Amino acid sequence: MIKPFVLLSKRRLWRLENDLDYSGRKKIIMRGKQVSGRATLVLCLASFLAGSLFCASRMTWTTQPSSDPNKEAHQFPIISNQLKKLEASVKQDCDHKRKLVEGKSGVEGKSEDDIMGEVTKTHQAIQSLDKTISRLETELAAARANQRLDGQVKLDGASNNASPPKQKAFVVIGINTAFSSKKRRKTVRETWMPKGDELKKLEKEKGIVIRFVIGQSATAGGMLDRAIEAEEAEHKDFLRLNHVEGYHELSTKTRLYFSTAISIWDADFYVKVDDDVHVNLGMLVSALASHRSKPRIYIGCMKSGPVLFHKGVKYHEPEYWKFGEEGNKYFRHATGQIYAISKDLAAYISINLPILHRYANEDVSLGAWLIGLEVEHVDDRSMCCGTPTECERRAEAGNVCVASFDWKCSGICDSVERMKDVHNLCGEGNGAVWNIDL
Repeated sequence: MIKPFVLLSKRRLWRLENDLDYSGRKKIIMRGKQVSGRATLVLCLASFLAGSLFCASRMTWTTQPSSDPNKEAHQFPIISNQLKKLEASVKQDCDHKRKLVEGKSGVEGKSEDDIMGEVTKTHQAIQSLDKTISRLETELAAARANQRLDGQVKLDGASNNASPPKQKAFVVIGINTAFSSKKRRKTVRETWMPKGDELKKLEKEKGIVIRFVIGQSATAGGMLDRAIEAEEAEHKDFLRLNHVEGYHELSTKTRLYFSTAISIWDADFYVKVDDDVHVNLGMLVSALASHRSKPRIYIGCMKSGPVLFHKGVKYHEPEYWKFGEEGNKYFRHATGQIYAISKDLAAYISINLPILHRYANEDVSLGAWLIGLEVEHVDDRSMCCGTPTECERRAEAGNVCVASFDWKCSGICDSVERMKDVHNLCGEGNGAVWNIDL
């Protein structure tokens, strides 16, 4: 059926060529412009091809179907394939909608509380799994570090006696103190820190370990060291570090505190607090317990103070150029009066102790050690209440602060004289920590 159309078209094309040649290849005028005979010839060829395709398409669609289904599929391959695709698409869409309806009917049988309960349980399970993975990674890194240490000990020819097992605890609270702070330690023992048998009972029953943290004097075995040894013999509440005390060595002291504490106690959290800060133990433990299921936690009052580049000022930063242009601020970090980190972060500090850079300010140093890690920074403003107004007002409202101090003094101003007053006005009450269920 295509041949007559083709012959007819060829004949018309031949006549058109003869007419153009006979008339001396006259120009055909289209839309007000002259078109050459060659362009007209090309246009005709294009029209011929388009007509051929259209005619073939019409024949395919209008041919009568055969009684043989196989033959029918052979005669209409395009239609058959399209029908199959359409049928598959409709079936898939119906199946999808059916599943949606079934899922919806299953959900309708449960209340919103049930659904939210399941979501909460799933979220808690994910958090628990994440913490377990983090713990295993920490233990693996610690085991590798111990293997390296054991190998070094054997090379040195020292004894290879097994170290005593770690003591389990919930939190280790290290109170940063100095040789000259005996009166401060006295006021702390008389206010928020248990002493004697109460301290031992708190450690045994609640897993709350509290120690004054101090290093060595520049003169080993001198008068200052002997005074601390006598105080330790009386109260049994010191943690001695292999470290020479000094204000400009606080970053080193902080590293050693976490490293030493985690080698003795296997705790969930490790806290550092200054000896001129008032702490409500019950509130502190409750705050930490709310983050117990999470890995890599860094808790405190987060701040971003200016980088002080002028020499001679307090908190001067000799490496100020590392923080960009003059006038820039530090990255977010917990203020140094009190902060807490989880066990995995303490283990990280212990393992990487030799290569952790120390800045002039110990709170900046800790923030720098953690800023590049997958750490959750928890900004808890109840850990930096002002005295006496703010902490007293919150205590009266039943919203007791975790810790209180004066920003202008970086601790309680005249803490030896005022610690008892702050305790009476802002304290949570005697025995509150014993009511915490861990």
